[in-house]
Amino acid sequence: MAVGVAFLIGAALVTAYATVRIWEQGERDEVRPAGAIVVLGAAQYDGRPSPVLQARLDHAIDLFEQGYASLLVVTGGKKPGDRITEAEAAKAYVIARGIPEEAIVMEGDGRTTLTSLESVAELLASRGIDDAVFVSDPTHMLRVMRIASDVGLTAWGSPTRTSPIEADPARRIDATTHELGALALYFVAGQGSSESGEGG
Repeated sequence: MAVGVAFLIGAALVTAYATVRIWEQGERDEVRPAGAIVVLGAAQYDGRPSPVLQARLDHAIDLFEQGYASLLVVTGGKKPGDRITEAEAAKAYVIARGIPEEAIVMEGDGRTTLTSLESVAELLASRGIDDAVFVSDPTHMLRVMRIASDVGLTAWGSPTRTSPIEADPARRIDATTHELGALALYFVAGQGSSESGEGG
């Protein structure tokens, strides 16, 4: 009985600590000049970025136009039945908003944060780049930063402030719960969780 109670208390403390860390990282904007700006993918609808993905892309475009990097990396694969990848939808969106095509690199194979960032690390290494500013939703940033570091990149986070997830308390709680599970899966099994819906 005592062991069970101690386990529950310990689990609650770990969960509370992880939740605080997720929210702390999400509040931190570490943007600075870097080799690239990397945008984590989210849902797209037949070539049209979802509101979540659009918010990430708009933030990345703003950083690019401010001169923080000369390379913009867009990421994300596709679900069964999709005609194009999240990365392809993202590329078309940023080109339409004035980003030169030659400044854009696509990573269109990853379906999890882990697989996307492993591919991003290889793409950047092939260009002699080992650091980047990463753009995603605030609740996603802690996991992005940890994985990016683990795959050998010097990483800084710059979360978008206009995501509809952040504007909806219920969706923010759902996103935080998803991140707690995804972080546990990554730390325990070294695996990326399957991404679903609009989140990354």
